[in-house]
Amino acid sequence: MLRVEQLCKSFAGTTVVKKLSFEIGAGESFGLLGPNGAGKTTTIKMLVGALAPDSGSITLHGQSMHESPEIRRKLGVAPQSLSLYENLTGRENLVFFAKLYGLKGQELKTRVDWALDLADLVSRQKDLVATYSGGMQRRLNFACAVVHNPDLILLDEPTVGVDPQSRDHLFRSIEKAKSEGKTILYTTHYMEEAERLCDRIAIMDEGSILAVDTVANLIAKHGGAATITGELEEELKAQLQNDALVWDDCQFRLTSHEPVKAIAELAGSGLPFKALNIKQANLESVFFSLTGRTLRDA
Repeated sequence: MLRVEQLCKSFAGTTVVKKLSFEIGAGESFGLLGPNGAGKTTTIKMLVGALAPDSGSITLHGQSMHESPEIRRKLGVAPQSLSLYENLTGRENLVFFAKLYGLKGQELKTRVDWALDLADLVSRQKDLVATYSGGMQRRLNFACAVVHNPDLILLDEPTVGVDPQSRDHLFRSIEKAKSEGKTILYTTHYMEEAERLCDRIAIMDEGSILAVDTVANLIAKHGGAATITGELEEELKAQLQNDALVWDDCQFRLTSHEPVKAIAELAGSGLPFKALNIKQANLESVFFSLTGRTLRDA
């Protein structure tokens, strides 16, 4: 479906996308997960033709985006910066974007009605977008991206600044599109979003992809050990003989790649624990393992 090969982009001598390569299959939901400044938005801008890459290639359905720009009609994009006209109504925005893709007549009306229903904005369709809440604008932004029924939907941080209800509505709309066979490229820095919505995830940082796989495989390869914590009564502490334990008063911590076995050994001591917990490696563990914990202000 989509193939990106050796994509590069620099600004003022600084390379922000470095030999980026990935493929997305038809019907797949693919995530680009990375911190601020990782190059996600720059990548999206190159995919839609808003920026020209310095080198590399982008093909959709086997056709070059550069040599056959008309193939971009098969794209739908919801940019991070809202692409809406606030002095138009919700319906007028949808009509405008649908016409850009050649829709007209009954097909135009049908698709706009469908998109309004998708965004749950039927009752507000005649109101100016300037009067919409942030969540309503985000829902309309998504509807404008899919009103023309594209093959590939590009979503760049689509839930930025939205309320929990609108966020959940967007999730369900994306999942509906996925269930209907749409191909999705989803950029985010929220682990739970990527884990919920994406079949495969590419961890991206400083313009490069560090790892790409399913969530389960990423955790298995890069998640690290599980952490076990527990607490004993003071007088029982000396009875727990385990050199791997790190103590803080009566509380202890243990890391293990075999947490179930470690828990069984602790329980086998016969001591009454005040607390015994396990925290498995997760996508957040993978993310910090690969990108580090340094603050990003880009």
